[in-house]
Amino acid sequence: MERNVLYLNKKAMEEAGVLDMKAAIADLEKVYTLCARGDVINPGKCVLRWGKTPEDENEMGRINAMPGYVGGEYDMAGIKWIGSGPQNYKKGLPRASVTVILNDPDTKLPLCFADGTAVSVLRTGASGGVAVANLAAKGARKLLICGAGAQAPAQLEAALIARPDIDTLYVYDIRPESAKRLAELAETRYKGLRAVPVDDPEDAAREADVIICVTLASQPFIRGAWLKKGCLVMNMADYEVDRDCVKRADKVVVDFWENIKHRMISTVALMWKDGEFRDEEIHAEIGEIVSGKKPGREREDEIIYFNAVGAGILDIALTTRCYRFAEKHGIGITLPFWE
Repeated sequence: MERNVLYLNKKAMEEAGVLDMKAAIADLEKVYTLCARGDVINPGKCVLRWGKTPEDENEMGRINAMPGYVGGEYDMAGIKWIGSGPQNYKKGLPRASVTVILNDPDTKLPLCFADGTAVSVLRTGASGGVAVANLAAKGARKLLICGAGAQAPAQLEAALIARPDIDTLYVYDIRPESAKRLAELAETRYKGLRAVPVDDPEDAAREADVIICVTLASQPFIRGAWLKKGCLVMNMADYEVDRDCVKRADKVVVDFWENIKHRMISTVALMWKDGEFRDEEIHAEIGEIVSGKKPGREREDEIIYFNAVGAGILDIALTTRCYRFAEKHGIGITLPFWE
């Protein structure tokens, strides 16, 4: 009995539509809804860490294994295997490298080996877009992005899809040249958008309607005292915002609360560990809002804190869409698995 697998490298994944942010946002809305309905299997991450502290990990890197199953129209199992090498830039290599393996949920045999690097970027950006669509004030015009690395352009694209009236972008990064580069890219790519690099985030944070943090910070640099009424602050990575950001929030929304507690690197997770935040204080997981079980933003003056840790099921869904398109259109390389 012969069995083949489809190999999709970076070029093949791009041909299969992996860079389509609107499609990625639609995928995430469907997956979040399936989560709220219980039609997924979503184990926690298994983290292979180098070093003994979060600071060591941010310096030396990690590899995450993220398995899962997504039901509905996807009906696919798989795993995301993502390596993070913070020092790779010194070797001219990307920080993150991702492989996604898709498995038939019936036979459990592998169907596809895919480069998931763009998948990981797009799905994280799309998760931000879903949050902005459901939690940002309707009149949001000013956006602050903290962290001008590979994730920032995806967050910007998704935020502008969710709130096209955003007309001002502030960019903060510990490397000023990176902030300047992203601001120039943004003004070139999005006509009518005013993009301003800032050396200090405080003034921009005080003005911002939406604050998106995508950094490796192990100490907070956004203060709750800076948040204006109606602000959405998005803690998309590590310990980036102080505990007052959570305490001042009218609503605390997360993507996958159990996964966040398991990962234990974000502000709200550390507060929970220290007894400063309780499970029942979570307003909703984002899937409950997308599916209509719970409300998102109800008033323009609400301060909302959103924390996302991600899950392999998101990558599996995006990769499944690309895999099925590739199969239909003859994209990729078919490899013999059993002969």
